Amino acid sequence: MSRIGKNPVAIPSGVQVNLADQVLTVSGGKGKLSLTIRPEVTATVADGEVKIAPNGDSKQARALWGTTRALVNNMVTGVSAGFTRTLEINGVGYRAAVQGRVLNLQLGYSHDIPYPIPQDIQIACERPTLIAISGADRQRVGQVAAEIRSYRPPEPYKGKGIKYAEEHVRRKEGKKK
Repeated sequence: MSRIGKNPVAIPSGVQVNLADQVLTVSGGKGKLSLTIRPEVTATVADGEVKIAPNGDSKQARALWGTTRALVNNMVTGVSAGFTRTLEINGVGYRAAVQGRVLNLQLGYSHDIPYPIPQDIQIACERPTLIAISGADRQRVGQVAAEIRSYRPPEPYKGKGIKYAEEHVRRKEGKKK
């Protein structure tokens, strides 16, 4: 039995959840998200909460039970509070700036890297070395953060590059004489 799947998802005030033809739509202050419910599980909306139940006892149904519940919970949290991922830039001369809907990155290459900001994502640079990525869809926020980080991942010798704020870069010892 899924310990995650059996817990219902509470719907906070200001969030509306609709279920029509295996499509669950969640709308709130931060946006609108939808999820197609797989046929292996059943979703029901009642009494201010969403309940997910497996159809049958197959391995696939049990696996999708907890996964679907987690996706629904992330959608409800996203449209009510939103998700934020923070990136830190380390390195001499490395910096970032938002100009309109483009994030300009200077990462030690001979050219600047323009990153077009997607419509459903907000990016803010409080400092030139700190990038805050926020949005309603947890997967999209993480994907955008991973794409930006991939332009210059942190290297283990000097620690230069773009890293997640909570990430710890394991440092290596340099070469010896």
